[in-house]
Amino acid sequence: MSRAPITQKLARFISDFQPADLPSDVVRYTEVLAYDGIGTLAAATHPKITSSARIGDFSESQGGPKQATLIGRDTKVGVVNAVLANGTLGYACDMEPHHPEAILHPISIMVPTALALCEAFGGRGPDFIAAVALGCEVTYRVSMAMDPKQLYGLGFHPSAVCGVFGAAAASAHLLGLDTEQTVRTLGLAALQASGLMAWQDDPNEDARPFQMGMAARNGVTAAMLAQKEFGGPDRIFDAGHNVLNAFSRAPSSEPLLDGLGEKWDGVMGLAIKPYSCVSFLHPALDALDALIRKNDLTSPEVAGVQLRFADSGSHCVDDNPLKSHCAQYVLPVWVARGGLRFVDLFEDRRKTDPEVARLASVTRVVRDHGELERLFPDFYAGEVTLTLRDGRQLTERSDIARGYPASPLSEAEIRTKFDELVGTVATAERRASLGDAAATVFEADGVQRLAELLAHRPIADAWTDDGETRAETEFETRKA
Repeated sequence: MSRAPITQKLARFISDFQPADLPSDVVRYTEVLAYDGIGTLAAATHPKITSSARIGDFSESQGGPKQATLIGRDTKVGVVNAVLANGTLGYACDMEPHHPEAILHPISIMVPTALALCEAFGGRGPDFIAAVALGCEVTYRVSMAMDPKQLYGLGFHPSAVCGVFGAAAASAHLLGLDTEQTVRTLGLAALQASGLMAWQDDPNEDARPFQMGMAARNGVTAAMLAQKEFGGPDRIFDAGHNVLNAFSRAPSSEPLLDGLGEKWDGVMGLAIKPYSCVSFLHPALDALDALIRKNDLTSPEVAGVQLRFADSGSHCVDDNPLKSHCAQYVLPVWVARGGLRFVDLFEDRRKTDPEVARLASVTRVVRDHGELERLFPDFYAGEVTLTLRDGRQLTERSDIARGYPASPLSEAEIRTKFDELVGTVATAERRASLGDAAATVFEADGVQRLAELLAHRPIADAWTDDGETRAETEFETRKA
């Protein structure tokens, strides 16, 4: 028997994996998830998003063989530089699919990784979908083995730390690595596994998405080195200085192999975001919206806003410098402006809207040590209380947000989200073309067709000076 049975079995599964191994429901849902992720990638090319502009400039300056498209740049660079930039774009909008249980955003890593490798080395649509699904599943299993609450508690970012293994698995599959090469790929990925919650201290929101690009780059690098017979640790999930013990105080290797090839919870447990903010706040926004609608409230009637949230996750949303992760920003914007838009992350409404500023000053987070804490992270339950000027207090709680597998968005809602996101950077004609390509990426030539469309540079006039977009105007018209 191998001295590293867990590492060997996982590597063998990855190296033997074929697109036909995916159940039909997993294939279909991966196609939907990829479509959703492609929309966020396209929207992230807008020049006002500093992380996208800066990482794109950097990757373009590094050059290399013209293998893979830099999204929104109309140029190609080496695969490693492409996935660094495109992976960063994948998390910029904070609207990519997420995994509530494992606290992950794997689509933001896997779609850019699979896209670049397929474009560079001739992968077809089914290969792309299979690689995305495989990468998401491996990322999920590593997160559950490390325990995402442990990772968060120690200051690590699960999406980045675990995402490198998913990117490595997807890359190993697309490069056709054998089992021993895949063992080394996983070991080399572990050597590069990193990601800290310290990105919360960057108000520019450059560091937050960078960690997804970093995970994609490191996973691809690991596989490409292993392909060249570069050495690496061969028992990274087993004995010695194994990666689970390095990142967790309470690791368990069981999730790595439990039902491997039969259970696809890493894919089927992913939720599609309707709101452009941290997933922890999505149930709270549903509760807030319900309160406003049921009681026919207007913003001036609200004297105070309180969010009760699990203690283990409160540090991420309580007065966070990042607008996307700040309850004191997200909830006031929703109340004052009747919803939360993608552009609200990049235009500080507290500076331009006095009502948002007023509500921000009277919004607070209460850390729950009881039921909500016990539910976390399986549920991001949020309890919202509005104090009205007439003295009434209204409370609503939501445990499962819209977009979760138990409360899925409709196909029409997913298409509308895609159109609104892409409408911030594209004409209606190109938006339609990109939508068709994203929806058919699973076809034989789907990847190459999609890459050509994603190469187009964004149009500047899709985002006007006041921060509104044509897509938002259309949204308001439909809402009315």
